[in-house]
Amino acid sequence: MTSSFRTERDSMGELKVPAEALWGAQTQRAVQNFPISGVTMPREFIAALALVKQAAARANGGLNLLDARVAQAIDAAAAEVVAGAHAAHFPLDVYQTGSGTSTNMNANEVIAALASRRLGKAVHPNDDVNMGQSSNDSIPTAIHVSAALALRRALLPALEHLRETGRTHLMDAMPVTFGQELSAWRTQVTHDMARLRAVEPRLLALAQGGTAVGTGINTHPDFGRRFCEELAALTGVPFVPAENYFEALSAQDTAVELSGQLKVVAVSLVKLANDLRWMNSGPLAGLGEIALPALQPGSSIMPGKVNPVIPEATMMVGAQVIGNDTTITVAGQSGNFQLNVMLPVIAHNLLESIRLLSNVSRALADSAIAGFRVNMARIGEALDRNPILVTALNPVIGYEKGAAIAKKAYAEGRPIREVAAQMTDLPPAQLEKLLDPTELTTGGIKGGGGGGG
Repeated sequence: MTSSFRTERDSMGELKVPAEALWGAQTQRAVQNFPISGVTMPREFIAALALVKQAAARANGGLNLLDARVAQAIDAAAAEVVAGAHAAHFPLDVYQTGSGTSTNMNANEVIAALASRRLGKAVHPNDDVNMGQSSNDSIPTAIHVSAALALRRALLPALEHLRETGRTHLMDAMPVTFGQELSAWRTQVTHDMARLRAVEPRLLALAQGGTAVGTGINTHPDFGRRFCEELAALTGVPFVPAENYFEALSAQDTAVELSGQLKVVAVSLVKLANDLRWMNSGPLAGLGEIALPALQPGSSIMPGKVNPVIPEATMMVGAQVIGNDTTITVAGQSGNFQLNVMLPVIAHNLLESIRLLSNVSRALADSAIAGFRVNMARIGEALDRNPILVTALNPVIGYEKGAAIAKKAYAEGRPIREVAAQMTDLPPAQLEKLLDPTELTTGGIKGGGGGGG
C-alpha cells in the first residue's frame, strides 16, 4: 500500500484508509486494533467466506430481496475472491474479535467495492453484500465450508495417494514380512479416511440462516434452504441447513470433533514415520533394514551423513496438529450462550492441520515410501541369528528346550538353526521348514505335536 490515503466513514466516525485499498472503515479499524501476530486468516477460509457471499447474493436475488443487477455484481465480485484474486486486501490478523466480525466486514467491504466498480454505482457492504446475514452465522458457516472443501479436495485425496503408494510398493516383489508391515500402514490410513468421512454429515450442516442469535431475524424464512442450494451448486458439495440454528451458532462441537479425527491422522502418520526411521537407522549401528531415498546432505560438519528428512518433517507436522487440536478444544469450549468468541483461531488451526497433513502425506508417499530399498542381506543375517525364531519349535520340542536353545544361540552368537540341530534330534529338513521365516509369518501352529530331543 502507498502513502496516500482516502477518508472513509462508519458508525464510529471518520478515519484514513490507504487510497488503493478495497476495504473500508471497519476493516481499517481492525488493522489498527490487532497488530498482534502478522498471521492473516487462511486463504481457504477467505475463499469459503466469499462463497458464502456469492451464494447469499444468489439466494437473495432469487427471493426478490436484492435487485437482480446488484446480486449479479456481488456474485461476480465474490467469484474473483474465491479464485484467489485480491488476497492483499484481506490483511486482518487471526487474533482479532472473537466472533470474526472484522473478517466478515473485510469480505463485505472488499466485495462491495468490486461490485460497485462493476455496476457503476454504490453497492453497500452491510445492506447488500451482508443482506440476511450476521457474522454470527456467516463465520461458523465459513468454518464448516472451508474445512469440508479442504477435506474433499486436499486431505482425503492425499491420504488415498499415500495408501495406494503403499499398495503399489507391496506389489513390487516385496518380501512378505514387509508386505505385512505395509498392509498395517495402509489399514491405518484407510481407517483414518473413514473417520474423517464420518464427520461429514455434521460438517455439511450450516448455520447460515440463523443470523444473530439463531432466530433468523432480518432474513427470509426460506433463505437458509435457498442459500444451501446455491452453495451446493457452486461447490458440488451437498450442504444443508443445520437442524438447529441455536446449536450451530453457539457451539463448535463439529470443529472439535473434526480436529480430534485430524489428531488421529497425525498420530498414524507419526507412527508410520517412526517405523521408517527405525528401519532406516544405521547403516552400521542401527537396524539398517531399509534405505530411504537420500534427498539432501544431513550435516554441515559430517560429510556423507544423510538423515530421514521426510519422516522427521512428518513427526513435526504431527506435533503441530496435536497442538492445534488442543487450541481448538480450548476454543470450542469458549462458547457463551449463542456465540463462540474464538472463531478465528478455530478456523486458523483447523485449516492449518488439514493443510499440513495433506502436504506431508504426499511427501511421505512420494519421497519416502515409494523409493525405499530393502536391505535383504542385512535382514537375512539378522533373521538367522534371531533367538526368537525358536518359538516355532515350541509345539515340537517344548518351551524349556526352546529356551535353552535360544540362550545358547544368543550367548555364542550362532544361528538358531545350527544350535537347534546340535541340541535336538529333529531331521534337517524338518528344522528347515519349522524355522523358515516366510512360513513363520503365516501364523498357526507349526510342526504339530510330539517331542524330540
